[in-house]
Amino acid sequence: MGKGGKTDGGDGFEEASRDGCEQENMAAWLLGVNTLKIQPFKLPNLGPRDVLVRLKAVGICGSDVHHFKNMRCADFVVKEPMVIGHECAGIVEEVGSEVKHLVPGDRVALEPGINCKRCELCKQGRYNLCPEMKFFGSPPTHGCLANQVVHPGDLCFKLPNNVSLEEGAMCEPLSVGVHACRRANVGPETNVLVMGAGPIGLVTLLAARAFEAPRIVVADVNDHRLSVAKALGAHEIVKVSTNIEDVAEEVAKIKEAMGTRVDVSFDCAGFNKTMATALSATGSGGKVCLVGMGQRELTLPLTSAAAREVDVIGIFRYKNTWPLCLELLRSGKVDVKPLITHRFGFSQKEVEKAFETSAGGGNAIKVMFNL
Repeated sequence: MGKGGKTDGGDGFEEASRDGCEQENMAAWLLGVNTLKIQPFKLPNLGPRDVLVRLKAVGICGSDVHHFKNMRCADFVVKEPMVIGHECAGIVEEVGSEVKHLVPGDRVALEPGINCKRCELCKQGRYNLCPEMKFFGSPPTHGCLANQVVHPGDLCFKLPNNVSLEEGAMCEPLSVGVHACRRANVGPETNVLVMGAGPIGLVTLLAARAFEAPRIVVADVNDHRLSVAKALGAHEIVKVSTNIEDVAEEVAKIKEAMGTRVDVSFDCAGFNKTMATALSATGSGGKVCLVGMGQRELTLPLTSAAAREVDVIGIFRYKNTWPLCLELLRSGKVDVKPLITHRFGFSQKEVEKAFETSAGGGNAIKVMFNL
């Protein structure tokens, strides 16, 4: 649930609505492989530092699709019924007694991870790596595809007047791109390669542009997604295959498209081939950042990369990104609206159709619920 609640055993459903709510709170529960059902979802009592938010926009992420199709994403396994979803924005309905920066009626974007604030990683500022993290829609923590959630006030960020609720929900995927660019130190002298033009590859492209990368090349297997990348500001696009034997030929095409050395490569797919391509294409002394997690284990040509002192770095979610994301959206430096390709309401039929659409690929990029 919003405060990082876990399922309580039994059938996993909680029957009553939160005290004082006029209507019963409903949520989309993941019950099994390819099985979602809208059911009642009881919320915890509002704490002094919490806010009650009525959700208005919730996006579907690739990890949501993994949970839906496989009941797991990487090492996170769904073992009992769970409310799904973690990309969200809504309107504040009630605030706790110690919340001073928000009032009912404020439109907010929610950062979905609640860290412990006590462990060494939290104290060092790397709270995204907190071992006690309670993250919306990551088992066993309930998600946000619901009418309402209760969430810590310090993780709810007021939207600028010119930023829509849908854009607010897009702060979550955009945060991945922003965190990746920060980790790789992207700046005005950093030429960037992005492997993969799915939703995360595209927000990484947008973030790299906002960080003033002078030249960005995007590679993908899909013509439509490459055309979207070009429209969003990629300087060049390169069509690649899924055949690992094509790496050398495709690296040559990428270097030709870049026209100069590749300083930083982002692998936003996370497969043996995409990572091998990124390692080979990146110039000596450069960086390769693994963003996507397409495979649980990778077999990589690290020896040649090590001999060229190519640094390999990873990212996990994000930290302290919402204020910057909202400023990028407010200022117009980033426009995420073209990424939202499909919209659905919050009914049983539409929830099922939305996940089918997102899982089916095709021309879908970001599927959004309007509640």
